[in-house]
Order: sequence, then C-alpha cells, then structure tokens
Amino acid sequence: MAAMGKNFSDFVARQHSALAVHAPTAGSAFPAPEAARFAALQQQWLESQHKLWQAFAQHKPGDEGVQPVAKAEPGDRRFRSPEWSKPYFDYLRQAYLINSAFVRDCVEATPVADGRAKDRMRYLSKQVIEALSPANFAATNPEFVETALRTEGESIRRGMENLVRDLQQGHISMSAPGAFEVGRNLAVTEGSVVFENELIQLIQYAPLTDKVYAKPLLIVPPCINKYYLMDLQPENSLVRFLVEQGITVFLISWRNPDAALANFTWDDYLRLGPLTALDVVRDISGDAQPNTMGFCVGGTLLASALAVACGRGEKPAASVTLLTTLLDFSDAGEIGCLVDEGMVAMREQTIGRGGLLPGRELAQTFSSLRPNDLIWNYVVGNYLKGETPPAFDILHWNCDSTNLPGPFLAWYLRNLYLENSLRVPGKLDMLGVKADLGKVDMPAYLLATSEDHIVPWTGAYLVRKLLGGETTFVLGASGHVAGVINPASKDKRSHWIGGDASTAEEWRANASEQPGSWWKHYIKWLTAKSGKKVAPPSRAGNAQYTVIEPAPGRYVKGSATN
Repeated sequence: MAAMGKNFSDFVARQHSALAVHAPTAGSAFPAPEAARFAALQQQWLESQHKLWQAFAQHKPGDEGVQPVAKAEPGDRRFRSPEWSKPYFDYLRQAYLINSAFVRDCVEATPVADGRAKDRMRYLSKQVIEALSPANFAATNPEFVETALRTEGESIRRGMENLVRDLQQGHISMSAPGAFEVGRNLAVTEGSVVFENELIQLIQYAPLTDKVYAKPLLIVPPCINKYYLMDLQPENSLVRFLVEQGITVFLISWRNPDAALANFTWDDYLRLGPLTALDVVRDISGDAQPNTMGFCVGGTLLASALAVACGRGEKPAASVTLLTTLLDFSDAGEIGCLVDEGMVAMREQTIGRGGLLPGRELAQTFSSLRPNDLIWNYVVGNYLKGETPPAFDILHWNCDSTNLPGPFLAWYLRNLYLENSLRVPGKLDMLGVKADLGKVDMPAYLLATSEDHIVPWTGAYLVRKLLGGETTFVLGASGHVAGVINPASKDKRSHWIGGDASTAEEWRANASEQPGSWWKHYIKWLTAKSGKKVAPPSRAGNAQYTVIEPAPGRYVKGSATN
C-alpha cells in the first residue's frame, strides 16, 4: 500500500507539472478569468484525489473516525448503508463525489452567453453524473454483494424477474405492482359522469354534507396525466376534502388520446375541454359564474379558456385557482432548457400535423428531471437488490402515462415554452380571439411549491403580473405533486402567505410561515366566494345532462397505446 501511495504521489506531481505547462492562459479559448478558474478547479480536483488515495493507501484495519475527503449531500440516500464504509467501497464513493463536484464546477465555470444553454449543460451533466454513480452497478455496489450473499443469490433471481417484468410493461415499477386500481382503491369518491364528448368526461361528485355552498367548483386537471391525482385514496383526496367542506365539485376527466384524436389542437382542447365543461356546469347548477381550478397545464388551459371567454365579453367565472401553473414561461425550469428551436421544429415536422407523442416518452422526460429519485433509485432497488417497491399511490399515478396529440404539443411548445407568447396581450389567437390574460379579472388563488422541479415557484409567481383581478399567492412546501397533495387531515409541512410584492424574492422575504397544509387556508378563501349554503342537489345532472355512468368513468381507465 505504501508503495502504491508513493507511486500515486509521483503521478500527481507529474500531473501538476503538466497542468502548469498546459493550463489555459489569456490567449486560450477562454478569457483569462475563466482560464484561471479552470486551472484552479483542476488543481483542486488533483489535490482531492491525492488526499483520497493517501487515506486509502494508509488505511489500517480498525481505523475509525477519519474525516472523509468528500461527503455526500445530506439528502443523498445512495450511500447511507454501512457497507459503503468499507475501504474499497468508501474509496469508490468518495472518488465519485469528487469527480461529480468537479464536473458540476466546470459547467458553472464555462462562460455561456445564453442562460438556457447553461441550464441545458446542467441538465445533461446531471444525467451523466447520476448515471455513473457506483451505486448503480453490481460490481461497485456493496449492498448488491451483501444482499446476494445473504439471500444465497435469490435477490439476483428476483432482480432479473423484476427487470423482465418492467421491460414488458414499458416502465420502471415505482410502486408495488397490483397494489392500486382506479375505481377500487383510487378515484373512489362517489360521483357520476354527467357529460362526455370525444375529449372529456365531466364528473359531478355526490354531496357529503346536509348543506352545500350554492356556487360549484369546476376542476381542470392536467391533460398530460390522468385526473385521479386529485382523487387518490379517501385520506389524501383533494376532491373528497372539498366535497366534505360543502363544495359541489365538477371535474374534467381527459380521454387518453389514440389515433382518433391524433389531429387535435390547442384550440380543440380549449373548446371541447374547459369551455364546454363550463357551459355544462352552468346548466346543471344554475349558477352563471362557477368557481374554477386548474392544476399545472390544466391551469394553463383554464386560464387560456377564461381569456377567450372574457375576450368575447363574457363573465365566465367567479374565481380562478391555479395550482403550480405557468402563464409566463420566462422562468420555466429544467423543462424550459430542453425546448429550443431545433427540438420544436423536429416535433412540428414529425407529429405537428398529426400523430401522437407516446405517454411513455413524456413520463421518461419528467423522470429525468429527478433521475436519482425517479430512475436510479428503482434500478438499484428493483434489479440489483431484487426488492419490490412499497405501495405508493402518487408513484402509481406517475407511471400511468398518457399520450398527447402532436398538433397540440407542437403548438404548446412553440407558442408557450419557446416564444412565451401567452403573456403578451393580443399576440395569440385562440378560437378566433386575441387572448389577453389581463381581461381575466376575477379573484385568483395562486399556489406554488418551493421545491417544484417542473414549475419553479418563482415562475408561478409571475402570474400575478398577468391576471387582471386581485391575486392571493401561497407557497407550499415540497415539490410539484407532494406539495399540492398535502391533505389537511395529516397536516404535514408548512405553507407561506404574504401580501403583494414586485418580485418573488421580495415576497418570500416578507412572507410568514404557517404550519400545516395549505388546504386549510384555501378552503377559507374558496368558501368566502361560494355563496350561501343551500340544500344539496337531489341527483346528479339534470333533464338535459343525465347520468352516463358512475365515477371514475371509462376515460380515466384508458391505457396509453404507444
């Protein structure tokens, strides 16, 4: 070991000399400050690797308490097992952490004029860094070795079975197979489908209270996922919570597009989706201005539909609630960095005039935003250790992917993500109306979540500058899904409330933290805008819109065809 350490020391010394000769200078490809920064990063990397090798070479049995050269982030669960403390695996772990930090630092030091290009570099480097973790490979993961020995190879057999199963179903299992089924233990809040067309079914939920508020609520979930995220199990169903508070809830269930819908456009989704649903809700409830709620792209569709209706001179709703929704796409997070002219042009050429984006591809893109948590965690658990993931309703929903019509997707990518035109009054023509979000002048409740990797909360905050009515902005803890589905009965996490501010950062600095779920804050806001309490309807629908079938309906059970 001592001889190996000396040899490595000689190697490091030679590398230091080489760097001194070849280090970037003012005349190199980078300006002098960046060149010096790269030279410093290389020096730091070599010194860290040298220290690590010396610690490894000089390690003696029984040595404990030696400070590591590199530490994993506090939230990194990959290396928590005691098996990683054994000298060989500890060396692999720390070398990986040093290399990862070096790559990230080089990306940050690279001068790039375009901020989106820098974000793309961060995204791509993250994919490589996290894919190359020693935890992901059998030969370099001590937990694989320990589990295989302990189970006498049974874990390897189970892992191969899991791999074959996931290859057949087309996605990595994130929840125990067979644990959940829509209509059995998911989406079980009592209700009826009271309307359907080629794109949506409209569900009206049965009352659970002796009195209900006069004004109903229409929910527009995202069309890129199935609606039952809003109605998971009874204890964490947002729909059930609202109904239990006396709200009459109507909800859109989007059809999973197949070849028959492959030519549907953004305008088709507005016309057949929220605008039609609003008409039906008005007819059934007798209320000319229902309250409305949209989640993620469902919120973008809802806001667009309201802008069309307001542009026609209508007063379509009493209020609008937007959950983790972008209307100004200038701060669109990691997804935004993936959308450039070349990518959009390719989609326009391949499926922009007809065709489908497979749901599987869309799901993989979203998983790649959090590869450790949503990809490699399950590769290691399912295949290397032969484990079955625990039953988790949100992750079951996450794997229940849906397709998207190509014309809809191409329009959405170009006009919103790439050109950011929705924020500009009159720039976009939707259903023959020059849309102006400033005309959407009803009160608005805006929820963002602090760790959202799909809709950055600072991007969601920009909605306040676009809508014409009074806005209430609330920041929830956690991420895009867990931050929204935070049931009041469990009352976990926190949320922040505050007043008006010119920037998101200014708002955050002055906001006050409130313990527990944002649902409690929201229901007070919503019921204040829901009218007086009245007797609940005696039946779902009315003479024109009769019950078609019980909830959850056929559309939510449709599987992806590609």
